[in-house]
Amino acid sequence: MKIKLKQLLFHQQGPLTQSLRQTKSDQGLGNLPEKLQPTALVKLVCGFCSTGCNLIAHQKEGKTVNLTPDKAFNVNQGKACPKGWQGLVPLDSPDRVSQPQMKRADGSLQPISWERAAELFVQGFQKIQKTASSSANAFLSTGQIVTEEMAFLGSLAKFGMGMLHGDGNTRQCMATAATAYKQSFGFDAPPFSYEDLEESDVLVFVGANPCINHPILWKRVLANQQNPKIIVIDPRKTQTAQAATAHYPLRPKSDLILFYGLAHWLIGQGAIDKDYIEAHTQGFNEFAAFVEAFPLSQVAAATGLNESLLLELGESIQEGKRVSFWWTMGVNQSHQGVLVAQALINLALMTGNLGRPGTGANSITGQCNAMGSRLFSNTTNLLGGHEFANSAHRGKVARILKIEESSIPQENSLDYQGILEEVEAGKIKGLWVIATNPAHSWIDPARWKRLREKLDFLVVQDLYPDTATAKMADLFLPAAAWGEKEGTLINSERRFAHVAPAHPKPAGAKTDFEIFRLLGQAWGLHDLVARFGSPKQTFALLQELSQGQPCDFSGIAGYEELKQKGGVQWPQPRAEGVEKKRLFAEGEFFHPQGKAHFCFGEPLPPAGRASFSFPLILLTGRGSSVQWHTGTRTERAPILKKMSPRQLYVEVNPLDAENLGFVSGQSIWVESKQGKARAQCLISPQVALGQVFMPMHYPEVNWILLPDFDPQSKQPSYKYTPVRLLKS
Repeated sequence: MKIKLKQLLFHQQGPLTQSLRQTKSDQGLGNLPEKLQPTALVKLVCGFCSTGCNLIAHQKEGKTVNLTPDKAFNVNQGKACPKGWQGLVPLDSPDRVSQPQMKRADGSLQPISWERAAELFVQGFQKIQKTASSSANAFLSTGQIVTEEMAFLGSLAKFGMGMLHGDGNTRQCMATAATAYKQSFGFDAPPFSYEDLEESDVLVFVGANPCINHPILWKRVLANQQNPKIIVIDPRKTQTAQAATAHYPLRPKSDLILFYGLAHWLIGQGAIDKDYIEAHTQGFNEFAAFVEAFPLSQVAAATGLNESLLLELGESIQEGKRVSFWWTMGVNQSHQGVLVAQALINLALMTGNLGRPGTGANSITGQCNAMGSRLFSNTTNLLGGHEFANSAHRGKVARILKIEESSIPQENSLDYQGILEEVEAGKIKGLWVIATNPAHSWIDPARWKRLREKLDFLVVQDLYPDTATAKMADLFLPAAAWGEKEGTLINSERRFAHVAPAHPKPAGAKTDFEIFRLLGQAWGLHDLVARFGSPKQTFALLQELSQGQPCDFSGIAGYEELKQKGGVQWPQPRAEGVEKKRLFAEGEFFHPQGKAHFCFGEPLPPAGRASFSFPLILLTGRGSSVQWHTGTRTERAPILKKMSPRQLYVEVNPLDAENLGFVSGQSIWVESKQGKARAQCLISPQVALGQVFMPMHYPEVNWILLPDFDPQSKQPSYKYTPVRLLKS
């Protein structure tokens, strides 16, 4: 395991690697030549994934010459993945532009001034409101910008510009976990600390591959001194599964039945914490009656795991003193992901594995600020986890922001897919897309051409004008990136951390915060814009909004404390001023009765089923630690680009390849009812017979996937599509 870890983490491999090996204090400056000695050090948190690693920008004469991980920071402890080392490189891409651009009648782009861009923005959206309806404009936000910008955007769009509907691309990764936590705990509250990875004696990873997806967190697993059992539940033999104590390769999308069966077996064995259940939960008796329908014999038939393996898995949970359950996109991006997440929460509740070190039902977040989006983007809920439908909540927000309560919508926004359906139906005519690329990343991207034809006005605000979505825009607004602005990100363990400008933004480009101020002023929203005077002022505003909420962070002493400590976990109320590593230590939850709820439902098959015509099941996931989402940034870092596969590939089981007459390296077609893509055949025992795997980063992959959604979270199911392989 240690060898694999070193291969994945790329310890001490930045542009100045050899010079930095000789370290001095925590900055690694010891024997650098005088001409390379930095004149300033700027600390910032990484802007790729949700781990939240602290990095140090080494600056020489005002220019950043290197990034190194911060040895003094608890999260990453002096380590970084390849993306972190190369974090600032994509920002120097020649593809960036310094001026807004508008589309001419012939389709070409014309550079314009910011003043003209703001004028066009206001004219375009206000014309739609007058000619169509007040609710005919919407926005699609992101998990990539800082919390302060998210809150400003959501307030500006909904309270000022009258956009009733807005959602974020966290709908693609974290909506399932957020929904599950809200229903089970009463609030979207991941309960864990990263320290739990080091303190469990049994770690259960479900649909998670931290070796690749979160290598710094995997390092924390390997630092565990409890001689833990590391259990991986995943159809594919991932890198994490190969390094684990035990791998349970269940059939795709049979996980809900598996966890109900385990719950039934544990109840039958008396391996539950009756005192904890009685004192801190409700609905257990109904849940216990429900899972009686899932004996191990039925579970074995559904999952493909024999009963001896199921008993082994159950006994591991039964014997564990500190059991933690961890999941990522293999659960979230599922047709019944909410129920699967809640099944894991139920296992933790019934065995008393919550609130103690090394325990928990723990969802690892995807994007760097998906947690900020969930709580403060003003999309799926009112600022600070408040509810749009709650009059007291609306009154509180109106008072703090000094706005009319009537300007706050009284109902939730349409979700992402709902917004697109309204576009398709001709009811939404204007769309503002910020720091996301849905024409590539959203499921069924083929419909985006149809959607574009339905829109009267599309504005895209992003780093690069050449993304699939930006190319369709009527107006493109060039924004500054992470590392070029100030604000906060919230990581998987609820930690606020500070982002500082360590790299000059392109001349003429503006931070998203500056763009929002410009557009708000042009719209005439001077009072609202004044409330959001700066990121620092907005942080204080959000602290006030959070008071009394489970995510209360009013006790944080501003950016200064974040800089000093490297980050602070919420909650930290002003009255306490003490950081809380993990939640629910006292067994108090956020439902009115103070108890957690057992939530459950009937397992249903996914929309597509394997058939004679499409006999193989396509799984998807991250391909390597050097790739990130749609490659908008990582493809612009030469080192990361060189380290990632250039061609789309599909992993095929050796027996399936033999039966089909394929050899490694051969170009083949992967086809579903939805579409097809050409890929290079990679024969691999990592996938089981009857399954294939493709990495998510390539645009062709989403053209194949069937559009299936979780009915509760409305999150797309990216992980399961029946396909066939054909010679090209």
